[in-house]
Amino acid sequence: MITLKKSDYEKLIAHARENLPEEACGLIAGKEVDGVKHIEEVYLLENTDHSREHFNISPQDQLKAIKDMRSKGLIPLGNWHSHPESSSRPSEEDKRLFFDSKARYLILSLMEEENPVLNAFIVENHTDVSKDPLQII
Repeated sequence: MITLKKSDYEKLIAHARENLPEEACGLIAGKEVDGVKHIEEVYLLENTDHSREHFNISPQDQLKAIKDMRSKGLIPLGNWHSHPESSSRPSEEDKRLFFDSKARYLILSLMEEENPVLNAFIVENHTDVSKDPLQII
């Protein structure tokens, strides 16, 4: 299970809408307690590909975010990105690029503009995808 504060959920939606028609992206950090991952920091980063079908985060931005996480005593929990025109599930490219089974991959669908959908996923071996229960608190 993974938890996300409602204010951070709203921050993700706002950032994703601001970046339309491109995919928006970023990192998530927090703490793990008794197997539950608690997101305590959401990083809104630039999609350096400026694409509506995939995203890329610059190594410099990733490093800066990791340094900030460490300074706050947080651990990296994974990443997030939006799907402006498709559902909240990993695409074939997402599965190919998601390589850490310990990470959580949050995908925010803006396919239905007034009804965004956010899901968390675990990807193993680039093909085995399962949802991780996501609770917005």
